[in-house]
This record gives sequence, structure tokens and C-alpha cells, in this order.
Amino acid sequence: MRNFDLTPLYRASVGFDRMADVMDRALSADIASYPPYNIEKTGENAYRISIAVAGFSADELNVEVKDGAVIVSGRKAAEDEGRSYLHRGIATRAFERRFTLADHVRVEGASHEDGMLNIDLVREIPEALKPRRIEIAKPAKPVEKLDA
Repeated sequence: MRNFDLTPLYRASVGFDRMADVMDRALSADIASYPPYNIEKTGENAYRISIAVAGFSADELNVEVKDGAVIVSGRKAAEDEGRSYLHRGIATRAFERRFTLADHVRVEGASHEDGMLNIDLVREIPEALKPRRIEIAKPAKPVEKLDA
């Protein structure tokens, strides 16, 4: 695997620290595959993260927003030692999954249904950042000079 040095980006830019941090995290993070998830766009400014959490109850899951990221973790309560499995294909190991949020994206809510944890997100662009039309003023009519 290649390693990229982003130091020149830090030296040659001002105000792009967050973008450089995101790129650095994406390039250096190990790719986790558990639990599987989907990210879908549900509206013009609405998104949903759906995470397959089969075997976890809502009490065993935690969703937290911290430092511009959504952190989802799950920890199974102590299992009944009396069970004997012939095959165990449903993974219920502890996990932590992080999703970095873009600017002006906030978590609207979370729900747990049918083995899926759904986290709804909404992007709220402040009025000051929305595009606006600037009227172009027409020149005032020139005043005619009178010859006296």
C-alpha cells in the first residue's frame, strides 16, 4: 500500500486544515468491514446512514456526535453461557464505526428497526452562505448643461 505525505499541502494552504485532516484519515485508516452499512441521499439536503446491526438491541447501541463526526458503537451484553451453537454466523462482536460530517451537516435523529440502525442527517446551509442575486444598478441619467 502507498503512503502519501500531505505535509506540502499543510505548508502551502491556509484554512484547508479540515480537508487535509479528512484526506489524511481516509488514506491512513484501516478499512473495517463490520458492521456493513449504506449511505443514501434521501432528499436534496437529507441523508441516511443505515447500519446492519442484527443481534443488537437498541440498548446495546450508542450513537454520539463528537468533533464533527458521528460515532456509532455497539457492545453486546453478557451472553448466556448455557447456549451451545452448532453454527454461529451472526456476528455480535463489539464495534465502533466513525462517519465524518461535512460542514453544516447535523444529526436529525436515529431509529432501530428490524436489525437496522438508521441515522438521519440534514444539511442546513446558513443564509449567509446561500447564493443570492445582486441587482445591478442602472446609471443615473446625466444632467444636461445649459448654455447661458
